Amino acid sequence: MKLNVVEKKLRVSPDIREYAEKKISKLDRFFRSESEASAVFSTERGRFTAEVTLHNHGTFCRVADTTSDLRASIDSAVAGIERQIRKHKTKLEKRLRDGAFEREAAPEVTVSDEDESEPEFKIVRSKAFPIKPMTPEEAVLQMNLLGHEFYVFKNQNRDEKFSVVYKRKSGDYGMIESLEN
Repeated sequence: MKLNVVEKKLRVSPDIREYAEKKISKLDRFFRSESEASAVFSTERGRFTAEVTLHNHGTFCRVADTTSDLRASIDSAVAGIERQIRKHKTKLEKRLRDGAFEREAAPEVTVSDEDESEPEFKIVRSKAFPIKPMTPEEAVLQMNLLGHEFYVFKNQNRDEKFSVVYKRKSGDYGMIESLEN
C-alpha cells in the first residue's frame, strides 16, 4: 500500500509514522490490488487529529478522529475505515455485482474555471478527480463513504450522462441528470 503522510501544525516522529504505516497497511487485505492511502496528522488545542483516506480504483473511504493521543486517533480512524469497508463492500457485492471495488476508474478529468470576470465569486479550492461510469446506487454508496453532501458521476443506466446524487434535508437522496452528454 502506498501511504502519503501530511503533517499540519505538528511534527510526527519516525516511530509514530511507522506505527501509522503498520496500522493503515492492514487495510490492504480488503482489496485485491494495490491501494493508496493518505494520512493527515494535525493538532489543535492539545488534541490530535488523524484523518485517513483510502483510495482503491475509484472507491474512497475517509475517517477523521480526534483524541488526546495521536496513536489512539490513528487506531480509531483505521477502525472506522475498516467498519466502512466491511459495511459498504457487502452492500456493493449484494446489490450490484461481485468485484465492484475492483473496477477500473475512467480516465482522469480535470475541472477548472479560469473565467475571473466576476470579482465577487472567488474560487478558493479546486479539485481534479476521475468521473467514472456507475449506477446511482453505487454513487450514493460512494458519497456516503466520503461523507459528502453530493457526488458527481457518469450514469451507466443513462448512456453515461453526467449526473449528481445529493442528500436532501429530509434524509432521502435526490439526483440531477444532464440532458446532453
